[in-house]
Amino acid sequence: MRRGGVRRAMVAMTACGFFLTTLAACGGERTEVRHGDVPRPGGPSGSARPTPTVKPARVPGVGERMWQRVPAGTRQILTVYGDGKNSPDGTAVLYEKHGNAWQRVDSWPTHNGKQGWSTDHREGDERSPVGVFTLSDAGGLLDDPGTRFPYTQDEEAFASPYYWDEAHWHDFDYVIAIDYNRRTGTRPDDPTRPLGQRKGGGIWLHLDHGDGTLGCVSLPESAMEYLLRTLDPKDKPVVVMGDKDDLKA
Repeated sequence: MRRGGVRRAMVAMTACGFFLTTLAACGGERTEVRHGDVPRPGGPSGSARPTPTVKPARVPGVGERMWQRVPAGTRQILTVYGDGKNSPDGTAVLYEKHGNAWQRVDSWPTHNGKQGWSTDHREGDERSPVGVFTLSDAGGLLDDPGTRFPYTQDEEAFASPYYWDEAHWHDFDYVIAIDYNRRTGTRPDDPTRPLGQRKGGGIWLHLDHGDGTLGCVSLPESAMEYLLRTLDPKDKPVVVMGDKDDLKA
């Protein structure tokens, strides 16, 4: 070691020695501490403590403005993340609240309006309305699969129009009414439009047929069966839906 290096080392030792002496004076009797006695992270074993998992206080991808529209007491949220403003494709994720945290339960591919999404939905625009909507009534062509929602089974009311393509014949085997411009507590096909006919209506969750809809959100049959059996009115379920940019706003 060069002479200058020795001098710097001596200065450092002197400074540390002064500091250690001062600490000993504060404690009264000086105690020798060996490296083996120093507590390590995680306790005596020296194993590091696992980093706690931070669970979200709200569901991912939903901004404050949209989140404020979720009713107090809601413990089940189906979030439909549209791929884009003008896209008919998306993904639905079911979240449930446990304690103060939201946990992801399952997810499925979806289709929405053929023309995408709208924050000002109109009758016939072939766009799905963006927003937060309660889920309260269900029905379909098939028998009740075991839902807690009021369920209307009606082969005539939920039969697809005869002139629709064969791919659409099972669209309404199961439906859950999205409470957009409708009277809650009525069967899904109730024609009442509180906001007027121009604002459209009859927006449902229903079975997927492989492409965009007239405004509804469609999911695989297995997903519809699962949602019908899992969603519980006492948990005040809602659907939060829209293109990803609008959801984050």
